Order: sequence, then structure tokens, then C-alpha cells
Amino acid sequence: MERSRKFLLRPFHVRRKMKQSVYIVGSKGIPAKYGGFETFVEKLTECQQDREIQYYVACMRENSAKSGITADTFEHNGAICYNIDVPNIGPARAIAYDIAALNKAIEMAKENKDQAPIFYVLACRIGPFIAGIKKKIKAIGGTLMVNPDGHEWLRAKWSLPVRKYWKFSEQLMVKHADLLICDSKNIEAYIQKDYAKYQPKTTYIAYGTDTSKSLLSQEDEKVRTWFADKQVSEGDYYLVVGRFVPENNYEAMIRGFMRSNSQKDFVLITNVEQNKFYEQLRKDTGFDQDPRVKFVGTVYDQELLKYIRENAFAYFHGHEVGGTNPSLLEALESTKLNLLLDVGFNREVGEEGALYWKKDQLAHVIDQAEQLDDQAIEDLDQKSSQRIAEAFTWEKIVTDYEKVFKG
Repeated sequence: MERSRKFLLRPFHVRRKMKQSVYIVGSKGIPAKYGGFETFVEKLTECQQDREIQYYVACMRENSAKSGITADTFEHNGAICYNIDVPNIGPARAIAYDIAALNKAIEMAKENKDQAPIFYVLACRIGPFIAGIKKKIKAIGGTLMVNPDGHEWLRAKWSLPVRKYWKFSEQLMVKHADLLICDSKNIEAYIQKDYAKYQPKTTYIAYGTDTSKSLLSQEDEKVRTWFADKQVSEGDYYLVVGRFVPENNYEAMIRGFMRSNSQKDFVLITNVEQNKFYEQLRKDTGFDQDPRVKFVGTVYDQELLKYIRENAFAYFHGHEVGGTNPSLLEALESTKLNLLLDVGFNREVGEEGALYWKKDQLAHVIDQAEQLDDQAIEDLDQKSSQRIAEAFTWEKIVTDYEKVFKG
């Protein structure tokens, strides 16, 4: 049976009597097509255990259209989803979307006569506007919860004025939130320290990851075609998957790899079309002269991507901005050997199940990694898989959220 369907049933407040209403704002919506917050909302609703919670999810109309959904309101994974039209006004569009979605959520909560509704806002985009909205939430007995995400104001892609906006916006979201749900202990510590004057109430709930193995085998045609096209062999490549942006430290990874003695390939699964940073890096490093460095584009087939992860010799992770990174969780679950940039966020997640590198020492760590015997790699693999199983499965994350929402 189709999980997303047009919603044409009794009024919400009749159907949902006595349930805890949770309105989620800040993702592009579900069904999820891509993105961290979108996947989070998909899994939160898909893996729901406590049926006494009713989720309402704001969706960008264009996201719903990708799944062929045109209704203003529809149901997906048991959540009531509502479409929001957002004018195409450039970078401010996400801010306009969050404000419209949150105001609509408050209207719906009033119509439904919800008792103590929860409004959960993902990211800190709308700080300058939150004081007035918080008054409306308080007036109906609601609670404002916020996920502060990572250090958005540190991202190199933003201009200085935009970074200042992000930092100011974050400050105001922290000030007005009744509870901040941080997906990283490092982010939680930062919120408590930097915004101590507001005495913020915080809790930690991580991001989750899928723990199933790829359904593909070595003999599958799509596997053999991809490996032949890219001129790569199983077990004989380093891998990185992610957005090609400076703060993911591609420069340090490429320079470090090129300086290493490795005979293996370095496979980069990322979109670099019309990317100025890519062109600049090519000029600065000359990676196009090193046949081991292979930019192979994106892989949209999730089973194939999982297989590629599982069959890498090792995975590089260079993120240093943000909380629990989805790509890191996938790597720790899928790839036997992981080489992580040595920052608090990554050590918090990887613990003893990975090797760590400083920006100027990656070549040395690569050479060390290639000296490891099979047993040492197996030990690291077991530690990283155990770490994921204990702390980062979606089942655990969903249970943790439900406890918070039910108080």
C-alpha cells in the first residue's frame, strides 16, 4: 500500500484526540529525497514506536511535487504533512519558508484544539523573528524546541554579512527556545558555554544511520559496470562522499594523499560541475596530473553507494563544522577502516574505532594505515560497527526523541 496518500478523513482534532502533537518545521519535507534533516524526519516518522504522538510535518510544495503529491495536506508514514508555497526570493527563501511553516503550524494547533503542542524547529534560521512567534506559541500553551544544527556561521560558503546573521540568529533562537536538542555533545557544550547568560535548557540526541548491508554482490551488472567505468578495483581505493565545499577539507585530503606513497586510488564521489572551488583546487594542487585521484561524480543509487562504501580500503572524513555528520556515521557502519580529521566532533563519534589525522599529517597516517595487518583492520571495523549499533541506530534515536516529546 502506498505510504503517502491524500488526506481526506475526519477533522484532525477528532481523529487525534489526546495525542501529543509535534509540529516539525525546517526540513524540505517528506517523502525525503535528500538531505540530513529530511532523512531525519523520514526516519522519525517511519520508525515511530509511540502511537500516542501525532507528527505534523511542514513541506516545501516543490519537494512534495517530486513524489507526485499535489494536495495541500497529505499523510506519509502516519504523519500529517502540509505544503507551504514559498516565493523564489534567493537566499532569504529558507527564512521565509520557516516563518510561514511555523505560523501555519500554530494555526493548525489552534484549529485542532491541541493541548500543549510541541513545535520543533530544525536549524536557527529565524532568530530575528522568533520572539513574536514564541508569544503566539506560549499563548496556546505550546513549547518551542530547536535543533541548533552545526556551526552554520563558520561555513566558508557564506559571506561575512550572512555569517553574522547566522550567529545573531542562533543567539536569539537559543534565547527563546524552551529546549535545545543537540545532535552532538560538542554542540551542546558550545551552547551551554557561549550562551550561559540565557541558562539554556539542552539535551543531546544524536543523528542516526541505516545499519543494513548492501543488497548488491560483486557479480551484479551495475556493480561491474560502475567499477569498470571508473577504472577502480574493490579494496584498492580510499573514498570520500560529500559536498565539495572548503570546510570539508578536500584540499588537505588531496594534498595529503598526493604526498603519500600509496599505490591505491582516491575516489571522490561528489558533484563538482560549475564549482569554482574545484577549479581553484585543481590549479593549486595539480591533482589532475595524479592518475590516482579520481573524481567520479555522484552516485544516486543508494544500494550501489553502500556497496562502494563497503568495498573501499578506507574512508576519509574531513568535516570540521557541525554536529553528528550523516556521512561519517555511514562510513563507520559500512567501511572497515576510517581516517578522520582530528577534531572533537569526529572523535566524539568515532572514539576508538578509527584513525585520526591532523591537516598536515595525512600522508603519514595513510602510510601507517597501509602497514596495518588484516587483524588490526578487523579490530577497528568491529569497534566502529559496535559504536554505531550502541549509539546511532535510528531505532535508538527515535526512542530518545519520543521520550523527550512525551516528557
